[in-house]
Amino acid sequence: MSANQMTLGGAFNIPLENNISQVQQGNEILRNSIIESYKPFIKKVVSKVCNRFIDQTMDEFSVGLVAFNEAINQYQNGQGSKFLTFADMVIRRRIIDFIRKESRQVRHIYLDQTKPSDENTMEESFIEQQAAIDHYEEQRRIQERTEQIESYRALLLDYGITFDVLSKHCPKHADARENAKVSAKLLVEHKELVAYLKKKKQLPIKDLLQFVSCSRKTIERNRKYIIALALIYIGGFSALRSYIEPEMETVQ
Repeated sequence: MSANQMTLGGAFNIPLENNISQVQQGNEILRNSIIESYKPFIKKVVSKVCNRFIDQTMDEFSVGLVAFNEAINQYQNGQGSKFLTFADMVIRRRIIDFIRKESRQVRHIYLDQTKPSDENTMEESFIEQQAAIDHYEEQRRIQERTEQIESYRALLLDYGITFDVLSKHCPKHADARENAKVSAKLLVEHKELVAYLKKKKQLPIKDLLQFVSCSRKTIERNRKYIIALALIYIGGFSALRSYIEPEMETVQ
């Protein structure tokens, strides 16, 4: 067993997400061990974003290191994605922000120091770089949406719902879909209803009726669709809100 494996809980088969939970409860020794063990992961993600080799002496790596630590603090277990998937996303976003900031600073300094005849060349270079960043962000959004779809699919299965079942239970009328959307939003706004749904894997119809204006029959008929919408909120699938339900509003 390697030193890293011994440090991370004594048994390398302990899920990383469990170790993250321990860190969030105050285990700083474990935090340092995780960060040290996953420096190659951080370097790989940063290098991929920058499209060049990044070593541990570079500013980009430092940004990635801070982002990884941020991911440790912000990760919520059981919300649809593995920690490394979440950390990958946080690192990528922070690196892109860093690149943008550096690009603006370099462009400002360069334009101040160059002759007017050179400004067009610099402007073209900046536009090309911005286009590359925008293209990368679009690819990242596609990847994030794909990953969230797979995580959402797995979460639905815990409730006995497949995408095929969901498509069959999607209300045909717009007003019925709107009622289901409102019911899902009201459900996630009440912790006791969310707790019931998670524990029983069933819709808390009796309690939900206290907050909605539609009938019990309507709730029961659309219960699987309401559960599916509620799980988008509960699972934190931000990329899926507009993808699955374009008119869905964000829960505050």
